[in-house]
Amino acid sequence: MADSVIAPDEPSQPSSSIERVLALFESSPRLENADVAHGYLDLLGRRDPTGAHPGQRLMLSRGLPLIYRRFWRPIGARMLMGLTGPDTAEEHRMALEMLAISPGDRVLDVGCGPGNFSRDFAVAAGDGLVVGLDASASMLETAVREAESDNPAYVRGDAAALPFRDESFDAVCCFAALYLIEQPQRALAEIVRVLALGGRVALLASCNRGPLPAAIGNAVVRRLSGVRVFGREDLTKSLRDAGLVGVEQQVAGLAQFVSGSKPG
Repeated sequence: MADSVIAPDEPSQPSSSIERVLALFESSPRLENADVAHGYLDLLGRRDPTGAHPGQRLMLSRGLPLIYRRFWRPIGARMLMGLTGPDTAEEHRMALEMLAISPGDRVLDVGCGPGNFSRDFAVAAGDGLVVGLDASASMLETAVREAESDNPAYVRGDAAALPFRDESFDAVCCFAALYLIEQPQRALAEIVRVLALGGRVALLASCNRGPLPAAIGNAVVRRLSGVRVFGREDLTKSLRDAGLVGVEQQVAGLAQFVSGSKPG
């Protein structure tokens, strides 16, 4: 991945957590060549893996991170999970329960946005490492600015082409992001690849409900918004087919929480 990292004219001093992230790469780029000018490690430069639909492009806007935590995310959760579904605080509790993070663990937060979950994971991991990955520069700038400890590190990268070695992370989370990723099945395969033996994965994604088949609902919703509607068995089957065990699913409204672990 060394040739994917673009050196800035005047790089800022990276945190020690960025150095720990670089050590997880297949081919570790030299620290002095890493683009960390904005406090996160930028692997994309001018490349943009985000799709062209309105909902996907919105994630790149400068204004959304300003309202994401207090307004956008809670309202989106109510629309997705209904009035009786888990609120954002309950989502955080569920993620921590599914991932069972221990002090010293390495945790990957795919589609981390402004770092809402990454910050919780950093507390649970103690002296471990939490890596938040997203394609949106504006989201990552907010995550860096709002970091509350020195053990999360943020990476601007492609969820469908993770730069990390096989079995690098003890836990991997992808909450409220998989349905916006342009190649979700490739991203899911990458999540399983970088998950360590005995590691846990936690997903929050859309779930088809009602009389219409998932293919029809997805065709309509995705064309209008960019949000992919997964069938009820799509994610659980993908995880089981990839060899994960203990796969569990909880459906809430139009959302599904899915977890599993890699044998070992």
